[in-house]
Order: sequence, then structure tokens, then C-alpha cells
Amino acid sequence: MQQPLTKVLLKVFAGGFYQVHAGILFVVFFIMVGTVPGNMLITYHKSLMLAMTSSPIMLALVLAVWLVYIFKSWHYVSTQIFAPDKQFLFYSSTVLSRSEQRKSWCYMQAAILAPVIIYALLTIGVGLANHLYILPAVIILFLSGMIWCSAVLYVRVMNGLIDGSKQSLLLRWSSKWRKPYFSLYIYHIFDDKKVSYFITKGLSWLIISGVFYLFADVSTDTRLAGIAILAVITAHVILIFEERRFEETKLSFARNLPISRFRLFLNFAGGYFFLLLPESVWLFSRFHPLMAVELLLTGLSIALLFHSLLYWFGLNMDQYLQWILGLFIVLFWVIMFRLLWVLIPLNLVIAYLFFYNNYYRYEGVVNEK
Repeated sequence: MQQPLTKVLLKVFAGGFYQVHAGILFVVFFIMVGTVPGNMLITYHKSLMLAMTSSPIMLALVLAVWLVYIFKSWHYVSTQIFAPDKQFLFYSSTVLSRSEQRKSWCYMQAAILAPVIIYALLTIGVGLANHLYILPAVIILFLSGMIWCSAVLYVRVMNGLIDGSKQSLLLRWSSKWRKPYFSLYIYHIFDDKKVSYFITKGLSWLIISGVFYLFADVSTDTRLAGIAILAVITAHVILIFEERRFEETKLSFARNLPISRFRLFLNFAGGYFFLLLPESVWLFSRFHPLMAVELLLTGLSIALLFHSLLYWFGLNMDQYLQWILGLFIVLFWVIMFRLLWVLIPLNLVIAYLFFYNNYYRYEGVVNEK
């Protein structure tokens, strides 16, 4: 029997998500079903599912698409939580234990992911029928982990206001330290975005471990490492988006300071370098120093490109995720052609041009949709 909280969450958030995104979901459904001749529909999707359970590259592309969908659900729910008509949840749901809250939020997130889960279950069935076990297990672990991480994130947000006025230990300990401009967002993460940070780093660990486990026979291939770095940076898109939100809502005064745009751009690069320190340690412990530097610069250039896009069209999550998905596919194939040393300066130049041309033109409108 469902808890009352579960029923409320399903109606308020899952139902609302489908109402808002019905058009997009219909278009995706039409592409998946309506564009395939009726007599070939089952054969087409069976072949697609077989490719997902037999080809790690195909599965990686599909998981990237699912990850974008999951990020969109996180943004929608976390935004709606703070809507005025949802404030009653802060007083009603927090009387339950955190484990009970997580259980209800898991049901809610599973409901939002229902289209993905249904297709994933069919894919797993096709894989098992063809005696393929590793990649179907990866699909199960991925979706289970995402549902659990989503619930942890939502519970953290719901219970965060209880101690909202209490300053974190980090800020109290570092109150007298000098804080360079690039470090301000890092402090903000460990003060207010710890759950998002550790979920993102958990995703990075899963991506790195999964990619190098599945491709153990070519683990020294630069292309494989480049794809892993691309996937890791893509997993950071929520933190990148939140960095721009933090900059716009808390650091907008920086536009009035005598700091050149080039220096600001270097500060953002420094911030992302510290954000990617765990991945940097892994790179230099696994690869030759020159190759590690190449991969680290690739990751930083991609992060700066993703960051600078937001100066162009603003804090619009829908448009942002569409661009991220498109860029992921383009960058994926560039890496497959072993063009990392071309990709690094190209990304940096494009990122700097977006930043330079739009930094003072951006109006600071935060789009909550």
C-alpha cells in the first residue's frame, strides 16, 4: 500500500512533469514509432535493443541520452519544490523519517522515468534472450543508481531548510582565509551543493570504471580515454549550470570590477580545474604524464565550452540540455578520429568568443522552466 506522501508526490511532481513535457515526449514517441514502417517496427526496435546489449559504444550513447532526460527531471522537480503552492511539503513530508521520504521519492522518480524503464526492461529481455548479461546488468545498475541518487537529492533539498540559517563548518573554518575569485564557487559547492557534488563524482567513478572495464583490451587507447573524459564532463553539466546560476545571482557585481574578461575566463578555468581534481589524480596515476595533460586539457576545454554557452542563451535548462546532447555527439566523433589536439584549442577559442561577446550583454534572466 502506497504511503500518502507517495501519492502526493506522484500527483504533484510526476503528473506535473508529464503535463509540462507532453509535447516533447510525443515528438520522441513519434520519432521512435511513427517514422518506422509498421511492418518493420518490431524488427527495428529489436535490432536497436540488441545493439544496446551487445555494443558498449551504442549503450554509452543511449545512456547519455537517458542522462540528459534524468538531468531535466532533476531540474524540473528541484525548481517546483520551491514553488509557492508546493510549500506545504516542507511541513508535511519532513515529519517522516528520511528513509521513508527516500522511498516515496524513489517511487516518484521511477514514475517520471517510466518511459525509459519500460524500454530498458524490454532491452534487458532481448539481451538475456540472446545470452548477453554484462550490458543488461549495466542498464539495471545505471537506472537503479539514478533513481536512488535522485531520491537522495530531493530529500536533501526538502530537509535543507531546517538548518538553512546555520553556517557550515567549512565557511566557519575558512572565514579568515583569503579566497581568490575562482575559489568562490568551490566554497559554495561544499557549503550548499555537497549532495550534487558527490552524486556527480559518483557518476564519474561509475563512468570511468565501466568504460575501462568494458574496454579492458584497449584501455591504453587515447580515444577510449577521451570518450571517458567527455562522458565525465557531461556528467558535470548540472554543476556547470549551477556555477552560472551562482555567478549570476551572487557574483553579478563582478561586472563592475576592473577585471578583464580574459582574466575572468582564466578564473573560470581555475575553478573547473579544482572541480576536476579527483579526475586529474586518476589521469596522472593511470596514464603517461603527456597523455594525462592532454586529457585534462580536453576535459577543461569541454567544461569551459559548456559553461560559455550559457552566456549566449541564458539560464534556460531545456535549451542547454539540447545543446549538450548535440555537442556530445559531435565531440564523440571528433575524439573517435583522434583529433584531441585540434579539439582543445578549438573548444577554448569558441568558448572564449562566446564568453567575450556575451558577458556584458547578458541580462541575468534566470529561466526556471
